[in-house]
Amino acid sequence: MTVNMTKGQAISLQKNDGGSLTAVRMGLGWQAAPRRGLFGSRTREIDLDASAVLFADKQPVDVVFFRHLVSDDGSVRHTGDNLVGGVGQGGDDEAILVDLSRVPVHIDQIVFTVNSFTGQTFQEVQNAFCRLVDETNGQELARYTLAGGGPYTAQIMAKVHRNGSGWTMTALGNPANGRTFQDLMPAILPVL
Repeated sequence: MTVNMTKGQAISLQKNDGGSLTAVRMGLGWQAAPRRGLFGSRTREIDLDASAVLFADKQPVDVVFFRHLVSDDGSVRHTGDNLVGGVGQGGDDEAILVDLSRVPVHIDQIVFTVNSFTGQTFQEVQNAFCRLVDETNGQELARYTLAGGGPYTAQIMAKVHRNGSGWTMTALGNPANGRTFQDLMPAILPVL
C-alpha cells in the first residue's frame, strides 16, 4: 500500500514483518506543462535532473547524478539522464537505486534533489513526483507529488536518514534555485 506523503511527513522504512528494507529506488517523474501560444497549446522539453547527495555528520561526502552515476562505494546508483521527461507517461523518468544494506555506516543521510539543468522553472512542469519503491519486489511504498509550480528551478525533494538500526524517509518539497546539485547546497544544509 502506498503512502501519499505531505511536505514534512516522515515514514519508517521498516517492513511490516519488522525487517528492514534492503534496497530502494527513488523514482522521479515529470511532464512539460502545455503553454498557450498564438497557434494553440504546445509543450517544450524540460530537462530535470535527479541527484542524491550523501552526508556524514552534515558534511557532503559523495554525490550521484548524471555525470557521476555510481557512488564511490557502489551503494547508490543513478539509472541515467532523461533529457525530456514524460517518457514513462506516469512512470519514472529518472531513478536512483540505493542498496541500504551497503551504505557505509558513516553515511547518515541521503538527500534527493531535482533541478532544471536548462533553467526552466517549475511553472513549466506538471505532474512532478518522487516515489520510493521497494526494489526487491517493485512495491511502491511512498509517493510525494509536487503540488503547483513556482518561479524556482529546483526542489529539495526528500531525504532518507538513519533512525537507530533502520532508515526513515522524509518528504521535503523545498523550493530552491540552481542548475546543479552544487548550486543547491546552501538550501540542502538547513534540512539535515
